[in-house]
Amino acid sequence: MLQEFGKEHDVRAFNFKRQYPSLLFPGKTQYVSEDDNATKVESERLLDSVNPCSWRLTAREILNWGPDLVIIAWWMSFFGPSMGRVARYLNKRGVKTVGLIHNALPHEAHFWDKPLTRYFLNGCNGFITLSSEVQSALLKLGPYKSKQLFHPVYSQFEEAVPRADAEKALGIPSGKKNLLFFGLIRKYKGLDILIKSFGLLPEEYRLIIAGEPYGSFEEYAALIKKSPSKERIHCFLSYIADEKVKKFFSAADLSVLPYRSASQSGIIAVSYNFGVPVAVTDSLKKEVEAAGTGIAAEDITPEALADAIKKFFGTSGLQQKCRQNIRKELDRLSWNNFCRSFLDYTDKL
Repeated sequence: MLQEFGKEHDVRAFNFKRQYPSLLFPGKTQYVSEDDNATKVESERLLDSVNPCSWRLTAREILNWGPDLVIIAWWMSFFGPSMGRVARYLNKRGVKTVGLIHNALPHEAHFWDKPLTRYFLNGCNGFITLSSEVQSALLKLGPYKSKQLFHPVYSQFEEAVPRADAEKALGIPSGKKNLLFFGLIRKYKGLDILIKSFGLLPEEYRLIIAGEPYGSFEEYAALIKKSPSKERIHCFLSYIADEKVKKFFSAADLSVLPYRSASQSGIIAVSYNFGVPVAVTDSLKKEVEAAGTGIAAEDITPEALADAIKKFFGTSGLQQKCRQNIRKELDRLSWNNFCRSFLDYTDKL
């Protein structure tokens, strides 16, 4: 988004100095490592989510730059006090402030979510949401000015590699139908459902699990150990650097998102970039079925998910049709379309 806006406008990024206190962060690191080839984003690290002194400083530095529009990415109620305070400082001085809402409320609920989220929301002039689920959740919190857009395709990764090369790089034998679970491993993402589901599939399938566990992996390890298909489950339990992403999606026939709840998905955006169809559960069903880019399970159960996966591979021409529809979606879901629609909305606020 920064790169796309930067083609026609002066842009500047302001970042966290500290996102979470270490005791509250479930992963290994909050920072991009030096050896990660992620797209470099020049930014000023100013905001400390738990240090109020930094909130005023952050707002003052933004105001000193003199922007016409400030976009604040929102996904977690924990940031309500810090981001809400920054938004209020900006608003009081006449700077148009818009929230880019990834999740209106967290997937794992707490009693403080709604008041802290409203504190942030009430400091902004308007909002952009990325799916109908998020739009609906936002409007349940209040009659906020908002526009629903879409989640653009993540196109910053390197080109796909030949499937055989990807499987070799990952140390995975060829000759199977490869299912991929990719991304942070959290309870709401339903990896346990997928592991149980995989045990119901015949030997022609293989499961690849790639991502950093947020919390203990012991529950999933126990399920894998008990699975009749454990020899065909391959785990890569760490943060996947950008330059390695292509290996996993190049080896995949189907990207599986067995989420218990979801508002929109960045993993779908990565899957589309590599032309990989998706299998989803009910929470993402509407989006995928409307685009014809994958298949949805009838219920959030191992049995229903296994049935959907078998239907995807067993229905003549379905895989090819989904890939064709993904290619059509790439233009619609481009960053250029997203940013133009974004500014069409904010210009009218």
